[in-house]
Amino acid sequence: MKRLALMVFLAAVYWRLARQPILHWGATAEEIAAELPGDELIASPNGVATRAITVDAAADQIWPWIVQIGPAPRGGVYTYDWIENLLGLDMHSVDEVLPEFQHPMIGDAIGMGENKMIVELVDVNRAIAWRSSDGNWVWSFVLHERDGKTRLISRNSFRLNRLVDKIGMLPMEPASLVMERKMLLGMKQRAERLAQG
Repeated sequence: MKRLALMVFLAAVYWRLARQPILHWGATAEEIAAELPGDELIASPNGVATRAITVDAAADQIWPWIVQIGPAPRGGVYTYDWIENLLGLDMHSVDEVLPEFQHPMIGDAIGMGENKMIVELVDVNRAIAWRSSDGNWVWSFVLHERDGKTRLISRNSFRLNRLVDKIGMLPMEPASLVMERKMLLGMKQRAERLAQG
């Protein structure tokens, strides 16, 4: 009984104090509240994670890194490859632009483990969104360029239809922050290096 009470207490503390900073690392209040390209692809999501970073580069120097993400032979996801590969995802983050993946088209598919992500929106140098084949996950990137810098915004919207999935997502949220933070920092580093020529 004590263990259950402790778990309920910790879950309540997480929900009240830690969840929003975890789901919205780096994003401004305006970015969190904004309707972004790709939001229209999923109705009534159970959760939305909006994370962002400022990149000292133009949008067209960030775009190449976004559009080539995915498992080999694509460019990886610029996180901890060894963790991704423990899950059998065959990720190998590259440090070069891969020309063969620079022109995404609506309907293109990327395998992400058991999920197949389908390109649903492409607005070159501005936004791209993928939707999972089951329709329960949308992952979008939005670029807002201003004064030679760009806000790189990643939004994950998901719909969880079963209670067990909703409960199971809670421990996944902090883990997703660790991975996505590393990804955004990896894109920032690569884009800024590209911008410096």
